[in-house]
Amino acid sequence: MAKKQSKRLREAQALVGKGKFYSVDEAVALVKQTATAKFEETIELHVRLGVDPKFNDQQVRGAMVLPHGIGKSKRVLVFAVGEKAQEAEAAGADYVGSDDLVAKIQGGWFDFDVAIATPDMMRIIGRLGKLLGPRGLMPNPKLGTVTMDIAKAIGEQKAGKVEYRTDKQGNIHCPIGKKTFEDIKLRENYQALIDTLIRVKPAAAKGQYIKSINLAATMGPSVPIQI
Repeated sequence: MAKKQSKRLREAQALVGKGKFYSVDEAVALVKQTATAKFEETIELHVRLGVDPKFNDQQVRGAMVLPHGIGKSKRVLVFAVGEKAQEAEAAGADYVGSDDLVAKIQGGWFDFDVAIATPDMMRIIGRLGKLLGPRGLMPNPKLGTVTMDIAKAIGEQKAGKVEYRTDKQGNIHCPIGKKTFEDIKLRENYQALIDTLIRVKPAAAKGQYIKSINLAATMGPSVPIQI
């Protein structure tokens, strides 16, 4: 049996014109208007790309720092020892360690949002692949989370670095801020992410690359944007 929609969601959906596409300015204003939950909802960008992620040369994945962050302070874990561990602590990492953190994670602890590691730590982190990989927490040099520049990596994460990655259907889902953000900050975060997706378009992608764009609050309806 289909789950009955709440009155709040029905009223929010009624604000979105059926079959209508909105400008970015209109969409930002409307998605904030439909964010009527009792908590501060996240505004998310959903983009359907004309790629086939089954092929490695058509996968779209990376990370970037949004101009205005995402309104959330990330809990950063760093795998490092010696001077690099001290550098991580000085840069504001929430958790710093090596074998002790590996054991803690193997015991079922995942109270962090992003993991960063120095290259030499990957030898001990490798056994966490099955635990961190499915959660999107495995350090990855392509995402800047395996690096010797620990302070820079931590600073970017704290400033609002986001990861984007196509799912099995070729969709990108990425937060761009909070309902309480000023409209201009949401628009600028939106444009920065769209510009990045265009810049990293795979050479193997054929035909129309960006097929659809939608904005939505965490508990709100999807608002389609005119491409």
